[in-house]
Amino acid sequence: MITPFDRKGAVNVPEAVRIAQWLIDRGNDGLIVCGTTGESPALEDAEKLALFSAVKEGVGDRASVIAGTGGNNTHHSIELSREAQRRGVDGILAVVPYYNKPTQDGMIRHFGAIAEAVDLPIIVYNIPSRTGINMLPATLLGLARQCSNIAGVKESSGDCAQFSAILRERASGFGFWSGDDHMFLPSLSLGGDGVISVAAHVCGPKLREMMEAYDAGDNKRAAKIHQDLSPLFAALFATTSPIPVKWAMARMGLMGGALRLPMTPLAKANEAVVEGALRATGLL
Repeated sequence: MITPFDRKGAVNVPEAVRIAQWLIDRGNDGLIVCGTTGESPALEDAEKLALFSAVKEGVGDRASVIAGTGGNNTHHSIELSREAQRRGVDGILAVVPYYNKPTQDGMIRHFGAIAEAVDLPIIVYNIPSRTGINMLPATLLGLARQCSNIAGVKESSGDCAQFSAILRERASGFGFWSGDDHMFLPSLSLGGDGVISVAAHVCGPKLREMMEAYDAGDNKRAAKIHQDLSPLFAALFATTSPIPVKWAMARMGLMGGALRLPMTPLAKANEAVVEGALRATGLL
């Protein structure tokens, strides 16, 4: 979920709770708080912890609240994960360390240390386009065997061969979530479990409808929904996320809000792209 800021640039915690509740009402089973879409690199630890506490208290048992606590500093990731656990969250999202580009062995040690430090289930977030390094399926599956609380993966490699390798060998109960909206239906066809979504901010009911159609065996209906939503998926990544989705929410009269540097407002040319996709999808 996005992180709302007030006009002075401070995190608007009450608004975050309202957004969380609205997202659940629109069909989401869980919330990632302080992930990439939540502008986590620009948030202070105290802000993150306040969001974890408030969102979990605000949604209660209606949905899982997953705290984005991973980073490229292992010690800091451990400490923030421990603090998030004290705030009562249901799980941890930990990204493959970015910029320092660890080896596969370094990834195993990094995630193993976080897993040992907390009792919560951990979702590994693999997104090579942002981190500069890809966690290989063998590394991920080895981690899951080694650490019982490595509970799943948010897979954003965009590589169906990699999806298949993970899904073919994963143990029972190990979750697989597409990290890209445009790969949601393809990942379901390979055996995936769901999506950790940006687009669900504006079209959550349609995404749920697509998944339910697929699960019911109505592949044509699922494909039609995917095709209809494809221009919106593309528009929401017309520039760096979460810039477009925050603009889209505001344009729909919902809770959007300002961005925090280094994120900047949506360019005028891209406003037309996002608005066109919203209109084509029937959201305006």
